[in-house]
Amino acid sequence: MARATARHILVASEDKCNELKAAIEGGADFAQLARDNSTCPSGRSGGDLGSFGPGQMVKEFDTVVFSAPVGVVQGPVKTQFGYHLLEVTSRQD
Repeated sequence: MARATARHILVASEDKCNELKAAIEGGADFAQLARDNSTCPSGRSGGDLGSFGPGQMVKEFDTVVFSAPVGVVQGPVKTQFGYHLLEVTSRQD
């Protein structure tokens, strides 16, 4: 069964999400931005979500995690919770 590890940053607006993505692309540290900006409790641990399988996250999130290249920041990804920047840190298919 497929498994993945990922980290994310959850914010309320698409504009904020795009702003953070630009900062990461400019060299800012993903984990530090998660600690400073994410509204998800995982932000305290740099956005780390641990290991999970297909179907354990909301559909929009799941689709990205199990299709995006490892190590490339994706987003904004809109879910019922807000807007996410998402980075798959590992995946076993």
